[in-house]
Amino acid sequence: MTTHSLKILPQYFSAVLSGDKTFEIRNNDRNFQVGDFVLLKEFDINENHYTGKSVKVQIKYLTDYKQNYGYVVFSFKIV
Repeated sequence: MTTHSLKILPQYFSAVLSGDKTFEIRNNDRNFQVGDFVLLKEFDINENHYTGKSVKVQIKYLTDYKQNYGYVVFSFKIV
């Protein structure tokens, strides 16, 4: 299993923390796999820096069904 580090904007980060957002749509340039861990690091695009907040999740389901070429959707659970 691999751990991927990804930027996430504040509005999506807070939705992940609240449990409202349980999926990501991403370019599969990292060969995401079920069981991999993802470190979602909050990134402030206006200030162009990381906020220091992060959350670790684990990929539970992955599909490329009906996605643009090279993209996947994965569901996750906070660990």
